[in-house]
Amino acid sequence: MPRRIKSDKPKKPAAVSVIAAAIVVLFLIRLYQVYEPLIRHDFFRRGLTGPLISGWGLTPLGRDLLSSLTYLILSLAGLFVLAGFLRLRRWSWVLLMVWTGISLAIVLVDYFYSHANYAVMASNVIIAFALNLPGVRRLFDIRREDVAHI
Repeated sequence: MPRRIKSDKPKKPAAVSVIAAAIVVLFLIRLYQVYEPLIRHDFFRRGLTGPLISGWGLTPLGRDLLSSLTYLILSLAGLFVLAGFLRLRRWSWVLLMVWTGISLAIVLVDYFYSHANYAVMASNVIIAFALNLPGVRRLFDIRREDVAHI
């Protein structure tokens, strides 16, 4: 039986895999949010059937197309961040933390004022807690200054 070669690379904590899985879940949710409004307007069969702008605002079709485009951009950006995260890039940790904070704020506003997306909320909470685990912070070289206790 061949012997395993020991590596000097730091071992990835399980939280990195959990975060990656949560990012994939968010990608799939965002991908659904890209197609759902388009299917609702029967866009793929009939194409554009009306104006996108009416006066100074968007028509319902225009709002849905803008929403789909926004979610498509978010989906692709999520894949970009996931690639950096799996390669253990420090910028991906920072970007993912900022993204998660903004996304949690938006989901909380949605929770209080309209409809809550619990899958997005749960994924963001899991990501936020997992990103702050000491092993993950150490792996991405995110240091926390020790605060002197008074």
